[in-house]
Amino acid sequence: MEIEQFSGFLIFLSVLTMGFWLMIFLLTFVIPYWVLGSAFEEWKLKRAAKKNKK
Repeated sequence: MEIEQFSGFLIFLSVLTMGFWLMIFLLTFVIPYWVLGSAFEEWKLKRAAKKNKK
């Protein structure tokens, strides 16, 4: 294996690893935070609208 092939392989592995950990981060932190935050905001708006009706 020549040095160009080896460096290309290392770059490929590093990009693959970064993509894997980015997916793990998004699926475990960012997406649940976004979904729960929007649900909480919707709940607050509904509660405020109910208060203003009375």
